[in-house]
Amino acid sequence: MSSHTSSNDRRARIEQMRRAEQARERRNRFLTVGISAVVVAALVGFGGYVLNKESQEKEEKEAAAKAPVKGEQTWDAQELGRNHVQTPVSYEMRPPVGGDHNPVWMNCDGDVYTEEIPEVNAVHSLEHGAVWVTYTEAAGAGEVKKLAAKVEKTPFSLMSPYADQKGAIMLSAWGKQVTVDSADDPRVDQFFTKYLQGPQTPEPGAACTGGLSGK
Repeated sequence: MSSHTSSNDRRARIEQMRRAEQARERRNRFLTVGISAVVVAALVGFGGYVLNKESQEKEEKEAAAKAPVKGEQTWDAQELGRNHVQTPVSYEMRPPVGGDHNPVWMNCDGDVYTEEIPEVNAVHSLEHGAVWVTYTEAAGAGEVKKLAAKVEKTPFSLMSPYADQKGAIMLSAWGKQVTVDSADDPRVDQFFTKYLQGPQTPEPGAACTGGLSGK
């Protein structure tokens, strides 16, 4: 075989190898582009799902905030006394949902009290926008535990036993009150959503810490 033929064969093999390498590079580019497109589509789809979910949850909360709480009692918030007093107060409803009260509020930053607390301090907490969960011995231990878990993770709420009330479990806010059947009653979440720092609050945003701790 002549040196010329060997040189031609070598160039042919080199050209063949070059074309094969170019083909591999094209396949790799196509594969990279394809994977990137799939990833982008997945991210876009996931982002859309998250946004839709957040939008749906927001709409549900807004709807719950507008809907009346079944069985709730309402008092005119403007007619409830708001004077600071150092003397005992006789409230017309039990637990009270407003009226004259002690200058010191009950801590209500997710505070769970295992003993009864002074009404005059708890009412001051309601003035600050808190929801007060109360219960009697008729409430099961499991129900009390579930309610305590909810209160503990919810700023502007407090919970305590209250022997002298009609319902086993009651929720109170300034001018609002409802008796519920259990901790799983959907009105519990609805009441929190609607009235915790709700529009009925005389002093929204006022402190729920730095008050009376009950200890």
